[in-house]
Amino acid sequence: MTEELHGKKVAILATDGVERVELEEPRGALHGAGAETELVSLHTGQINARQMDIDPAGTFPVDKQVADAAVRDYDALLLPGGTMNPDQLRTDPDAVRFAREFMEAGKPVATICHGPWTLAEAGTLSGRRLTSWPSIRTDLRNAGAEVVDEEVVVDDRLISSRGPHDLPAFCNAVVREFTGALQPA
Repeated sequence: MTEELHGKKVAILATDGVERVELEEPRGALHGAGAETELVSLHTGQINARQMDIDPAGTFPVDKQVADAAVRDYDALLLPGGTMNPDQLRTDPDAVRFAREFMEAGKPVATICHGPWTLAEAGTLSGRRLTSWPSIRTDLRNAGAEVVDEEVVVDDRLISSRGPHDLPAFCNAVVREFTGALQPA
């Protein structure tokens, strides 16, 4: 276990329908690098995870409701995918505000699969370069992004990946980029 993110706190913004591996694997990589994570969601209690958007895949306990969360309390943000998860997040004003404030503050943000939908709704993708699940690429282009089909894309402090098949590269990039962005100048 390494400690390059020791003392850093990462918000994971997700709700019901999150793709289990897209939350679990990056969170594990962050913990392995010494970071603390908090699951921030639309409601308290637990959120229901999915596997391949269809099959129930257990639950995750929620640490904080997004309406009560402040960006200043976190060093970085992780936006996992699944289709239902970001589709709900992008219709919630508090979730959209939370994502927007991370981007406006210049804090590192990592997103995978359908996760960028929330950033598109937040109006933070104009002029940004990223990748995503193929079915939302038109939405991201319409939000002003340059969308590419690559395993991992790093655009300043925005890290993105296409989907579960890219998780090994995504997890490595998240730890590497969060570490670089969060080191003292």
